[in-house]
Amino acid sequence: MVAFGKKLKETQIQEWQGYYINYKLMKKKVKRYAQQLEVGAQNHHHVLKDFSKMLDTQIEKIVMFLLEQQGQLASRLSSLGEQQDALSQQSNSSKIVELREAYRAVGRDLLRLLFFVEMNAIGLRKILKKFDKRFGYRFTNYYVKTRANHPYSQLKQVFRHVGIGAVVGALSRNLAELQDHQGSYISIYDQPALPLPDPIIHSIKAAVDRLTDSTTFLQFLGKHAFIVQEDLPTPSEDHVDERYHFMSLLLNLVNTFLYMVNTYIIVPTADNYSLRLGAAATVCGAVIGSMAVAQLFSSVYFSAWSNKSYLRPLVFSSIVLLVGNTLYALAYDLDSILVLLIGRLFCGLGSARAVNRRYISDCVPQKLRMQASAGFVSASALGMACGPALACLFQTNFKIYKLTFNEDTLPGWVMSLAWLVYLLWLWISFREPQEVKENLMPQEANAGLLVNVAVEDGFTQPLLLNSQAKQQDEGGDQECDDDEEASEEVHKPATSIVLAYRLLTPSVKVQLFIYFMLKYAMEIVLAESSVITGYYFIWTTSRVAMFLACLGLTVLPVNIVVGGYISNMFEERQVLLASEIMVCIGILLSFHIVIPYSVPQYIFSALITFVSAEVLEGVNLSLLSRVMSSRLSRGTYNGGLLSTEAGTLARVIADGTITLSGYLGESRLLNVTLLPSLFICISSIVATCFTYNSLY
Repeated sequence: MVAFGKKLKETQIQEWQGYYINYKLMKKKVKRYAQQLEVGAQNHHHVLKDFSKMLDTQIEKIVMFLLEQQGQLASRLSSLGEQQDALSQQSNSSKIVELREAYRAVGRDLLRLLFFVEMNAIGLRKILKKFDKRFGYRFTNYYVKTRANHPYSQLKQVFRHVGIGAVVGALSRNLAELQDHQGSYISIYDQPALPLPDPIIHSIKAAVDRLTDSTTFLQFLGKHAFIVQEDLPTPSEDHVDERYHFMSLLLNLVNTFLYMVNTYIIVPTADNYSLRLGAAATVCGAVIGSMAVAQLFSSVYFSAWSNKSYLRPLVFSSIVLLVGNTLYALAYDLDSILVLLIGRLFCGLGSARAVNRRYISDCVPQKLRMQASAGFVSASALGMACGPALACLFQTNFKIYKLTFNEDTLPGWVMSLAWLVYLLWLWISFREPQEVKENLMPQEANAGLLVNVAVEDGFTQPLLLNSQAKQQDEGGDQECDDDEEASEEVHKPATSIVLAYRLLTPSVKVQLFIYFMLKYAMEIVLAESSVITGYYFIWTTSRVAMFLACLGLTVLPVNIVVGGYISNMFEERQVLLASEIMVCIGILLSFHIVIPYSVPQYIFSALITFVSAEVLEGVNLSLLSRVMSSRLSRGTYNGGLLSTEAGTLARVIADGTITLSGYLGESRLLNVTLLPSLFICISSIVATCFTYNSLY
């Protein structure tokens, strides 16, 4: 990340160096505390208090300087406003141009101030993470609980930036007014979306959004893909542009869409298919889950394969899925439940979602990556809705030679044809990127998840340089320590699942557990829907398919509301906890106790559970990307793979639960499968409460 650090260093102002967080001094303190605790010279209580006092001093220094600079900017804006009032009575184009440029100069200085705050905010997060790593994850919870929630919190000034909005508003209003001197008055308050807003306002808004974690619908939707935007464009962006090919990106998104269709197209008919092959209806859990079982393994080898190629794993995926769907369709005429299960296993072995994610993270330019991530999630959501919707159209029964085409086999035949067409399109149109990722610079080899590496290295390097002026006597041994950290934490990705697991902090483990919980709850709702509705309400396949399609169609509207509004009104950790509680309420409402089970109860409870889990997924993955180590941002065993494995394992266990519960009878299936969901959900809520303050 040398180039990225250089980019940030260039934004610094020389005379502000004394006001940055003294990261080197604080890091040395952490090391000294560790030594003192080892020999018994200090106790944990004293260490917490002493380091808190030092951190308070550092934050106060930053905040006082921030307020001082805001005052200077406000004074300059006030002076320019007086000049603008004087110009309003005359038409002097040269003076208007000068005034506009003066406003832009204020905007550029505000942008520099925002970068100053951003670097210090990341330095604070990094030192908190380092302290927790050394002392058992105690400090962040204590410090945030006592400081961030206090009415006089200076910590919120650094992370929430109260007062910046007033300066941005004054700049926007006056620049907008200067855009039109032809008579009509333009106001940002009357017309929030101006046709030609000044470019400096765009830059300032983007910086403020990063600092305050403000989100748009596209950003929130993109978080579901676990591909997070970097804070600033990297110097290598032009190089990445050369590897970008729109048709190749489109083919990756189509692969994502078809795979999700393939996953859910059999859900409405899996129970009937199992019955016709002589198995119990609840074997549908094993039929649906066998795809997820195979995906546990395919995610690993596809992630490793995409180190060297994108085209070859996509071709292999298409061929395997073609074979798997053909076997699934042939199982009816062969009268073999074993062939049916093998067909679904093949479908799982063809899951190339790791390749789809990795192509976006490695080969899509920074400016388009969020849109591509949102496209990935949209394709998944659309496939999830289209799968059951297509299933309800297959209400036919005919034979061609000895092959049967009915509602059970048509999903297999249709998907086989779809993968054949896709394979031909892929072979003709896909363009392999020019360079193999293993030959790229370490900072460019991102996989599955673009964790903000700046947290670990890029932003902190300038902070270390800033404090050198005051800490010359500490430079020698500290530089060695910094180099060691850069080598250990940034440049060496995890080389095995075991090593990747060791890099997980308690906060990350809780986030992965929450991801497991929400995928488990969603799979229970979806996979057993045909059995439950058939037993209690005697629903037809078409009705089940339409119900599942409607659930899938809620994904995008829900994300519009949460991404555009709710996530900007509340902290992500607040939305996280609230969503978990709503999932728990949805599960509780699903139980069949005493009173007759009704259609409204089932639909309402399923909708609450599914929608809440969807909201939870976006917030959970957003927080996960911030707390996960940068060593899990690259290589085969990356954070994206870990989250995929957690979600896939949840689906496997949920489908297995449905199959095993079937031995108790369909009358008990609902309550028996909901009990583990309830227990896991309550456990995740408790775990979240224990790590709540570390998600700041």
